[in-house]
Amino acid sequence: MTKPLQAPVRAEFSSGPCAKRPGWTNDALKNALLGRSHRSKPGKERLKYSIDKTREILGVPADYRIGIVAASDTGAVEMALWSLLGARGVDMLSWESFGAGWVTDVVKQLKLDDVRTFNADYGKLPDLNAVDTDRDVVFTWNGTTSGVKVPNADWIKADRKGLTICDATSAAFAMDLPWQKLDVVTYSWQKVLGGEAAHGMLILSPRAVERLESYTPAWPMPKIFRMTKGGKLIEGIFTGETINTPSMLCVEDYIDALEWADSIGGLTGLVAKSEANLKVLSDWVASSDWAGFLAETAETCSNTSVCLKVTDSWFAGLDADAQAATLKKLTSKLDAEGVAYDIGAYRDAPAGLRIWAGATVEASDLKILTEWLDWAYAEVKAAA
Repeated sequence: MTKPLQAPVRAEFSSGPCAKRPGWTNDALKNALLGRSHRSKPGKERLKYSIDKTREILGVPADYRIGIVAASDTGAVEMALWSLLGARGVDMLSWESFGAGWVTDVVKQLKLDDVRTFNADYGKLPDLNAVDTDRDVVFTWNGTTSGVKVPNADWIKADRKGLTICDATSAAFAMDLPWQKLDVVTYSWQKVLGGEAAHGMLILSPRAVERLESYTPAWPMPKIFRMTKGGKLIEGIFTGETINTPSMLCVEDYIDALEWADSIGGLTGLVAKSEANLKVLSDWVASSDWAGFLAETAETCSNTSVCLKVTDSWFAGLDADAQAATLKKLTSKLDAEGVAYDIGAYRDAPAGLRIWAGATVEASDLKILTEWLDWAYAEVKAAA
């Protein structure tokens, strides 16, 4: 196959940290509040502005709290698990590695007695209709390492008695989240908006706040997880008074991403770009003789972390080690050409590829990437 002549303008297709917004330069950080305390008046104003802008872009209800917390999405999820669970039984949903990690934390670390687990293989979803939302429920909206998302929230009752705790790190800003069905939502800056790592976002419904103020877990609570004092929510956490010291450089970068999102039509524009990116890959997959989606149905196929499997019979005839080696050669070849970085499948996932299609990636670059994918696969197959 002839080697493509044109390279993507940007070769960053990593699923986290993800590509910066189009046109980003260091100038975006020139107003960062460096050398100043995050507790200074301008520091708190900048943090609160980022929270207010988050609410505006995502359409978060006015009575939901939004907080900036430590340790990325992982830290935000752990805060929710350790602070909220144990008041009633919990249903844990898992269909990829991060969901499996939350199951491990609840079963082996918190050691809760009343836990039901609903697991599915990569590419599939568990039976959502079997979930009882009168119990607490923990799930990922979009499986970042499997490319499988929940298609909707119809399975969550509006009058539920339990809390829904949703890890939405690769869904927020790219998918419509039904806030009235979600009590806790977490994400990190380095996904759809291409922000920097280490900071997480924790969004709480009034029902989640009520749980925090009425329930005290049986286990010790580290300071970094504490959201109440004297039985009342620490409101400052949700106005920009962070528990620990945030990076004001990263905060400025997040604000820049939010303002860029605003400039392209807010959430509507972000979702449209991500869906258009998925269409580029869907059109290519439909005509490909060697690649397919890991997600088994179109309605569950992620429009951000797009996971691919190899469907070629030649590849299927290889053993697992040979398959992994073949894909390593393919991704290394693209990396060496400077046309695609970091597109190998997640380490726990089946052998395949993972391509980020969030709004900071351009459809034109994805179109060019598909030509390089075909070339690279043909090259490694011919050399085998």
